[in-house]
Amino acid sequence: MTANTAPDLLDLAPLGAGHFARIEDKVAALMRTRETVVAMQGEALLPLEACIRSAVRPGSTALNIITGPYGETFGGWLRSCGAEVVTVTAPFSGAVTPDQVADALRANPAIDFVSLVHAEAATGNTNPVAAIGEVVREHGALLMLDAVASVAAEPLLTDEWGVDLCVIGGQKAMAGPAGVSAVSVSTRAWERIAANEQAPRRSYLSLLDWKERWIDGGRSALPHAPAQLEMLALEQAVDRIQADGLDGVIARHRAAAAATRAGVRTLGALAPYVVRDEDAAPVATTLRAPDGVDARDVVAAALAADASVPVQAAAGALAKEMIRVNHYGMEADREVVLGSLAALAEGLRALGVPLADPDGVRALAAAGAAWDAVIEG
Repeated sequence: MTANTAPDLLDLAPLGAGHFARIEDKVAALMRTRETVVAMQGEALLPLEACIRSAVRPGSTALNIITGPYGETFGGWLRSCGAEVVTVTAPFSGAVTPDQVADALRANPAIDFVSLVHAEAATGNTNPVAAIGEVVREHGALLMLDAVASVAAEPLLTDEWGVDLCVIGGQKAMAGPAGVSAVSVSTRAWERIAANEQAPRRSYLSLLDWKERWIDGGRSALPHAPAQLEMLALEQAVDRIQADGLDGVIARHRAAAAATRAGVRTLGALAPYVVRDEDAAPVATTLRAPDGVDARDVVAAALAADASVPVQAAAGALAKEMIRVNHYGMEADREVVLGSLAALAEGLRALGVPLADPDGVRALAAAGAAWDAVIEG
C-alpha cells in the first residue's frame, strides 16, 4: 500500500448502525434464513465458541460429530462447559451418515445439542446436512452448524434444514475477509441460551449481550465500535456473489472439485483422499500421496514448478500422507485448477514417481471436460 492509497481506507466515514444492520440482512439472505443474524467482530472461531458456551448447560448431553479437526475442537469446548459428550466419528476419507446420527440419538435420548461441520476444508469432505438436520429435528435437539467452508460453495438452507445456530466466515468460498463472521440464531436457540445460567455475559463470547444491547433495541445503536474495514469487505463479498449469481458461484466450486478429481485420477500416482464424489467438499480436494512418498515432498516439488498454485500439505498427523488442493473463492477457477494439476504432475516427475499419464496431457483434458460438464450441465 502506498501513502496515496492509505487515506482511502483510513479516512472512511463511520459505519453506522443502519449500515451494520443492512450488512447483516444481506448475510441472512445469503444464508437463506429469516432468523436473527449477528455479525461478530472476529474470525469464525469466535461465534463457534460463543454458540457452544451460550447454549450448552452443565450436566447436559451433547452429540459431537467429527469428520475433521474442527469437530475435534468442538468436543473440547463442549466438555469444558460441563456437558457429557457423545461422539460420532467418520473417517476423514468420507462423511457421516444420517443413520449414524439417528443411532446415537436413539441410544442417548438425553442429547439436546448437536454440533456438526458442513464442509471440512482441511480434510476435503462434506456432510449431508439436510438429512442430518431432519433426524435432529425429530429428536428435538438444537443443531449447530459450522458452515464457514460451505457458504457460497454449496447450498446452505439454514431455515429449511432446521439449523438453530449457523456460523459462517467470509474467507473461504465468499472470497472475503477473515476478521469478521456471522451467526444465525433461531428463536428456540435464543430461549435455550436465555435459560442457561452459565451463558457468557459481559464477555466477547456473549450472544446474550448482542441480543439485549443490539437486537432488542431494534439494531438502532451499536454496542461498540465496529470493525469497519472488515464489515465493508464482508458486504462487498456478499454483493459480488449477488452480482455473479449464487448458483453460478456454487457451480464454479463444484466444477473445480470435479475437475481436480478427474485430473488426478487420470494422472495416476495420486488418489482422492475422500473416496466418493458425493462426499467431496467443493472448496478443497485432498489427495493421498503415493506409497513411500512424503506428501510434503510432493508439495515442495509442485511449488518449485509453479509457486502460484494453491497446493499445500495437510497439518498434524496427516502431513506425510495428505496433499490439499484449495479451490475456493477466486481460486475456484478453471485455469487455477489446471495449473495445480500441471504443477503436481511436474513435481511428481521431478521426484521420479511413475505416472499413468507421464506428460499430463490426458489429465488436463479430463479435468477440462469435467469442468465443462458441471458448468454446462
